[in-house]
Amino acid sequence: MDEGTFFRHLRVTLSQFDYLTHVLKQQGLNQNHQAGGPPEIPVKQKVALFLWYMANQNSFREISDKFNVSQSSAHRCVVEVLTTFCSMVPSFISWFTMCEKTASSAAFKATCGIEGVIGAIDGCHIKIQRPHVRGGDYLNRKNYYSVVLQGIVDERGRFRDIFVGAPGKVHDARILRKSKFFESWGEKMGRFMLLGDTAYIGQAYPFVTTPKRDNGALSMQDQLDNSKISRGRVVVEQAFGRLKCKWRRVRDLPNTRLDAVVMVIVSACMLHNLCAGPTDICQDHPGGCPRQEDENC
Repeated sequence: MDEGTFFRHLRVTLSQFDYLTHVLKQQGLNQNHQAGGPPEIPVKQKVALFLWYMANQNSFREISDKFNVSQSSAHRCVVEVLTTFCSMVPSFISWFTMCEKTASSAAFKATCGIEGVIGAIDGCHIKIQRPHVRGGDYLNRKNYYSVVLQGIVDERGRFRDIFVGAPGKVHDARILRKSKFFESWGEKMGRFMLLGDTAYIGQAYPFVTTPKRDNGALSMQDQLDNSKISRGRVVVEQAFGRLKCKWRRVRDLPNTRLDAVVMVIVSACMLHNLCAGPTDICQDHPGGCPRQEDENC
């Protein structure tokens, strides 16, 4: 299989696939042999099956046919790789170093003209089935069930912090207050700022620069400032768009177990960062992946 075909199917380059396989092996993913049991799936096939699962919305029956394994083996493989991968979150999603803060701040200054900005924050709804427990809490204002992914991204759209699993009914600002990031924002942010939308207006979020609400009486300066913030925070909108476009499993998760839902979303964010770079251009949307209509309440 040539690299172009490989990339279209699994959404990663051959070198990225080899790296991912290597680190998963180091973390304990292996080819165990069980006496009297079915033939064990080779590690590379496990990783390929997992990537196919993340990149598509196929059922386990369809995946098992494609990879010539049983449905139970396909499911066991995905769970095994998910569990191993999610134990490595700090290796793929990490907060800025001081040097990275300086570089990101310079990039945002060039993009939107605002000093001291290192990232943008927003919430994204991930569609799920109604959970068995407190299901009504997950019904969002768009009238579908969801959990929220809160993401903070840098100038390249890489996730620097995520908080996953809040019910779809919960407002972005409340989710931020519940996140681990909020507990230590002073230490993490220092003198720097994030860009956010009007959901984060308030004295509780002094580290978020937000636009002024348009009540019809904004001054020219207010409109100019709002435009700058919009130009800067588009990077988080594009990141969510790429996430759902490339790792299509998170467009609609059939899982009803919320722990499994969270692991899939976290894994998608990790894969997003693995692939992030100047060559990570969507073949379907070279101008940028559109974000689905999933804005929070």
